[in-house]
Amino acid sequence: MKLSSYLDPKLIFTDLEGRNKEEVIADMIERVALHDRGVAAMKKEIERGVIEREREISTAMGMGIAMPHARIEGFNDFVIALGLVREPVRCQVAALHRDEDVKLFVLIVSEVLKNKRMLKMISGIMKVAVKNPMVLEKIKLSKDPHEIFELIEGAEIEIDGRITAEDVLSPDLIPVTPQDTLERVARRLIVEERSGLPVVDEGRRFLGEITERELIEFGMPKYTSVMQDLSFLTVGEPFEEYLVNERVATIEELYRREDLLIVDRKAPIMEICFLMVNKGKTRIYVVEDGRYYGMIQRSDIIKKVLHI
Repeated sequence: MKLSSYLDPKLIFTDLEGRNKEEVIADMIERVALHDRGVAAMKKEIERGVIEREREISTAMGMGIAMPHARIEGFNDFVIALGLVREPVRCQVAALHRDEDVKLFVLIVSEVLKNKRMLKMISGIMKVAVKNPMVLEKIKLSKDPHEIFELIEGAEIEIDGRITAEDVLSPDLIPVTPQDTLERVARRLIVEERSGLPVVDEGRRFLGEITERELIEFGMPKYTSVMQDLSFLTVGEPFEEYLVNERVATIEELYRREDLLIVDRKAPIMEICFLMVNKGKTRIYVVEDGRYYGMIQRSDIIKKVLHI
């Protein structure tokens, strides 16, 4: 089915009020309740559930989009609504560790066991944004619910029943290049709270990964690899080379090219979980025809599948 099949122009709002996420969510739920009896009957529970979920982890996705959602006990339906705010709302993009103005809110409410459909809806909206950025901009500027519906319908995003790598990858993660310095990579690992980053060339061809391990190894004298006891070394000595070169040395000779887990965009979720569990890897790279599309971390499985 197409993504547009799940949308109703009556649940597309172009003039939402709210100074923050909580006020916008409350306004959306209030308006949806006017058209949906199930939402009206559980309006307080839904508002509480969505806001509590939002406080756990922000659902701002980047590109000016937020997708507040919740699975509600006793709610036997699936509802999706789109809303544009009059004035952009500042939200934290959890994946990027920064704040961003959000213009488009997508509210999704479902019963507890509809996590797969919810994930497919979130993935479908993100496909519109990533594959059709011009369509996304037209949606943000529109004042007509029917025009917004037609724009999404024209994007022809298909929703099937399988959860694949394309649904759980992080498309907003910016890769590094071989020309990036040690300092820049180290800063990103710290700020973004990651243990590794994908390495690509200028055409986004996947080359490998750079992790905390390679940065630490760079700072250690080469002779330490053949020694059993390093207790005679004074504190700080092993990292003098790193501290001297961090601003000029690049990762070109450091990044890892082998022993990486790679899947294509259609790899099923159970295959991904199997690889992570049985290979002991925390990251899997989504690559097709040599092109990098995104990275999947164990935390993505928890957030997007188990605790959506």
